[in-house]
Amino acid sequence: MIKRIAAAIVGIGVAGGVGFLAYAWYPAIAPVAPPPPSSFTAAQIEHGRVLAAGGYCAECHTRTDGGVHGVELAGDYKMDTPFGAIFSSNITPDPETGIGRWSEAAFHRAMRKGISRDGTQLFPAFPFDHFTHMTDQDIADVYAFLMTRQPVHSVKRDNTVGFPFNIRLEQAGWKLLFLHEGPLKNDPSQDAQWNRGAYLAEGLSHCSACHTPRNLMGAEKSSAPYDGAPVDNWIAPPLNEHNPTPVVWTEDEYFKYLRFGSAPLHGSAAGPMSPVVHGGLSELPESDVHAIAHYLAQIDHSATRVSQDPKAIQWAMKASMRDLVGPQVNPNAKLYAGACAACHANAGPQPVEGRPDLALNNALWLDEPTNLFQVILRGIGTTEGISTVSMPSFYHSFSDADLARLATYLRATRTTLPPWTDLEKKAAEVRKTLPAPPVASSH
Repeated sequence: MIKRIAAAIVGIGVAGGVGFLAYAWYPAIAPVAPPPPSSFTAAQIEHGRVLAAGGYCAECHTRTDGGVHGVELAGDYKMDTPFGAIFSSNITPDPETGIGRWSEAAFHRAMRKGISRDGTQLFPAFPFDHFTHMTDQDIADVYAFLMTRQPVHSVKRDNTVGFPFNIRLEQAGWKLLFLHEGPLKNDPSQDAQWNRGAYLAEGLSHCSACHTPRNLMGAEKSSAPYDGAPVDNWIAPPLNEHNPTPVVWTEDEYFKYLRFGSAPLHGSAAGPMSPVVHGGLSELPESDVHAIAHYLAQIDHSATRVSQDPKAIQWAMKASMRDLVGPQVNPNAKLYAGACAACHANAGPQPVEGRPDLALNNALWLDEPTNLFQVILRGIGTTEGISTVSMPSFYHSFSDADLARLATYLRATRTTLPPWTDLEKKAAEVRKTLPAPPVASSH
């Protein structure tokens, strides 16, 4: 009897293994001669260009680390993950190192299923779990755009993902659990603008890839959509009702932020979000950005929460001028007054455009001071945030102790939240992630 049970277990295990291998194995798709640009229409290429921008192809397929700015779309962009560094592929039509010998069918399979032309399982650092929701025509147009770029011969660095996570076959198991393949279906209970916003946010522009925390297997937690997550040494804040800022992210605030790089009642786009706004979404039609804003505003239920905003703004404007009138003995208040208040204090009933008020700013209300330290140490360039408006770097002029004092003061006087802890240590950790800017460019 025991032998029969053991044999049955072994048989089920073998059958399961064979079944999994059959599921996980994909054949190579035969290479093709690079298609001539004339095989695509001008309209298709242009539409593909807009879609590629909205999907941030250039942002994730262009090297930026190590003081090197690589050729656009030639890959080697470094993505640090809990499993090791992954370097993006060359997606120019170079026949040897890029996708020049990929047929449209091979490209379509990669976008829809996360399978390379040679049948290799791709890591989900490539957000195929979102691109799978695109329509066949949109995928075809992105292919047309990429195949008409200048070929660039460029070999990416090797990934550093360690064993056993570097076993590509395992990715099939990941997909079995987390990939919901196929174009996004319209929700008939929602209007056309909401459905367009959902298509862009969940598919092409993959917003939740950065704004949703991930589980131990590196997949987005389905139980915490848009709950915020660490990304590239920053915090991608929650986009749902858990966002802690005192004023709600309304559709209008989202639109201003995504279209112009600044939401007057929340702050400016900086760090990894800056190229999303200025390099990606800026190419989409204004109606598409409105659709994303419309969709996100419903995710955070802004319509049901916005009634408290006037009171929150009134409180913030009062806090904005705190310790700025009359003599001061508090050394931390003096530090703020001398370094920050000239550009951040607001005396009116609303913050002035281009003068982000810290009592309303996202960075000050998050659970960790990461984004605050990033902005203070990096500054904000003229191509980030509000166009032509910059903030200098304080990398050289502020010590980690200064950063801790300033953060302590701002958290206590410009928010109603508990104090942050271990600030000097956290300031040092953020500083380590940044290259030192030239002294002349820093305060």
